[in-house]
Amino acid sequence: METLIINLLLTMMALAVVILARSRNLFAVIVLGGVYSFLMATVLVALDAVDVAMTEAAVGAGISTVLLLGALHLCKTEEAKPIHRPWLPLAVACGTAAVLAYGTLDLPAFSDPQAPIHVHVASRYLAEAMAQTGVPNVVTAVLASYRGYDTLGETVVVFTAGAGVIALLRRRKNNNDRRATQTDFSGERRP
Repeated sequence: METLIINLLLTMMALAVVILARSRNLFAVIVLGGVYSFLMATVLVALDAVDVAMTEAAVGAGISTVLLLGALHLCKTEEAKPIHRPWLPLAVACGTAAVLAYGTLDLPAFSDPQAPIHVHVASRYLAEAMAQTGVPNVVTAVLASYRGYDTLGETVVVFTAGAGVIALLRRRKNNNDRRATQTDFSGERRP
């Protein structure tokens, strides 16, 4: 039953991507991106990765959607049609997808108990996490102590992205204000 639910969610994600790629309305694109992120968070919950699912739901479906809607408020709602067909970006994307798919061929089977992570690292975390970190929850110990620098790096990346979006939105607002107050040679205001 769990496999059926995951496959249904993945099918819905693929459908959202197809609709998203064909849409020219930017509001619809933002909403579909939020839906895709929410479906991804649901898949992660079904795969027992609740901590990653919470991050995906908060950042992907929550904050990103709100920031993109704010940016859309300052832009047109329709995407401009490209002058030419983007064949080179399509080829690069397909090549990257092929390389990533090829890279997964050597990975151990999903939930293989003899995978290196289960044989070497997981047993050590379960046995020694409380003694080494003083944190009773193993997941929290891994995220906050063993992977503390990684978590700090992720936080810095999210903060930098947010600051960049705010800087871009503020710059656009200032440019609009300057254009509204400029006058031509006759002394009349230009729109």
